[in-house]
Amino acid sequence: MTIEPIQTDLPLFAETPKSTAEESLAPLAHRSRPQNLSDFVGWPLLMKSFPFLGQNKLPPFILYGPPGSGKTTLAQLLAHEHKFELYPFSAVLAGIPELKKVIARLLEIKNLMGKKSVLFIDEIHRFNKSQQDALLPYVEKGDFILIGATTEYPKAAINPALLSRVHIVELRALQPEGVEVLLDRALFRLGKEIYDTFPKDLIQFIAAVTGGDARRALNSLELCLNPGALENLESLKQSVLENSRRYDKGGVRHYDVISAFIKSMRGSDPHAAILWLAVMLDGGEDPAFIARRMLIFSSEDVGNADPSALTLATSTLAAVEKIGLPEARIILAQTVTYLASTVKSNAAYMAINEAQEFVQEKGTQEVPEHLKNYPRPGTPAYKYPHSFKGHFVKQQYSPSAATPKFYRPTEEGREKFLKERLNQLWDNPLA
Repeated sequence: MTIEPIQTDLPLFAETPKSTAEESLAPLAHRSRPQNLSDFVGWPLLMKSFPFLGQNKLPPFILYGPPGSGKTTLAQLLAHEHKFELYPFSAVLAGIPELKKVIARLLEIKNLMGKKSVLFIDEIHRFNKSQQDALLPYVEKGDFILIGATTEYPKAAINPALLSRVHIVELRALQPEGVEVLLDRALFRLGKEIYDTFPKDLIQFIAAVTGGDARRALNSLELCLNPGALENLESLKQSVLENSRRYDKGGVRHYDVISAFIKSMRGSDPHAAILWLAVMLDGGEDPAFIARRMLIFSSEDVGNADPSALTLATSTLAAVEKIGLPEARIILAQTVTYLASTVKSNAAYMAINEAQEFVQEKGTQEVPEHLKNYPRPGTPAYKYPHSFKGHFVKQQYSPSAATPKFYRPTEEGREKFLKERLNQLWDNPLA
């Protein structure tokens, strides 16, 4: 179940809260965290989708969503609302020994005070299987309330045993209207004069270009609040834009973008394909990785409809590895636009899939005697095709005549010729 954590009709804070000197030195994104659940953008929709979040007995769950969608903030607010002590733990910075110490502390609190605590594990997908397994007995017995946070798809990143014991709460990137609410609130916290004089169109610009990432939007707003920053709006907007493009080479967006890239080429849309190429290059993607994906694509999706695609893709990978960026982008662009524009066939790809499935489901495929390296004496001799007219002669090459015809050429490009030739040679086996 997913939700859209967006609500734009939330009021500003009635007054600017007082803050300590230490708090005033913290980043604006930290100072701007909501103080209660009603101020969390999208809370009513979140409650509608996941009503257990409002129940007195909070179950263990995993918060899943992109950066800046409010995972840490929501965990803190829920712990505060339910009057639980929250113990944060980073899966990036610590391992099992540190985790056991924290769990021992949580068990001590439970035994001495008779109350549960919240163990909040950020980046929980970074835990390996054994680290995740270490949580199982405690989550099973309810010794504490586990709240995990991850940017990775839980069903792929979380151990199934742990996944079966928790709920999944998905947060999505905020829409621009929701980001505007957060930015307005942050300005109002800084003072009514700052709020009244800050350019509204700049607020809208930041909300539009930061991709629904609240943290990134607030960091951009803080950049704009530096002395003299507003004197050159165009330069400031360019800086905000440059810092707002999100790309994680090892995360969800990496896989989403490469998926869009492949599907755009498969769909014969060179414009979209070149766009996703530009996104990957802008995000610092390894050009050799892109070239390798195109090499696979040239056989999987173009195949024998245009055999030259494989040659082009192979040359591209070699050239990219020798040249590197920025010039390699030109070679990548040539190959991407060609692969997206040329004829397509996945017949060879489907053929090997079906053949492998056949082999796995059947017994050992025996080699016909006349095809063996050393056939038994007295068996029918192998017929050498080059000794016959047209360099072809009919004979059985499969273990039996009942072996399926795995390769089914299409009518596209060069493959049409292959289909016609095979039909002619074998008396229409592919018609």
